Amino acid sequence: MRFHRPERVSDLIIEELNKLIVREIEFEPGVLVTITDVAVDRRLDTAKVRISVIPLEKTERVLEILQKFAGRLQRWLWKKINIRPMPRIEFTIDNQYNN
Repeated sequence: MRFHRPERVSDLIIEELNKLIVREIEFEPGVLVTITDVAVDRRLDTAKVRISVIPLEKTERVLEILQKFAGRLQRWLWKKINIRPMPRIEFTIDNQYNN
């Protein structure tokens, strides 16, 4: 089975971004952030990173923190997986898991 490049890039981003978030970003104690999906467009311009947050009441604050760090996370990702072009990361809430 052949994978398309956006799917491979998505898988790499999920794997590396999970590690980076755990290692580099501090949230409040007891907050759990999970990447539920990464959708990379065909041209590799954008990677929409869907997250789930527990507890739910911390969701907006976590999203603010991740958006603040998005550029830095993107640079770290580029160093780890060296993809050209590196998709621009956009964090969104996965409402399927945050209800």
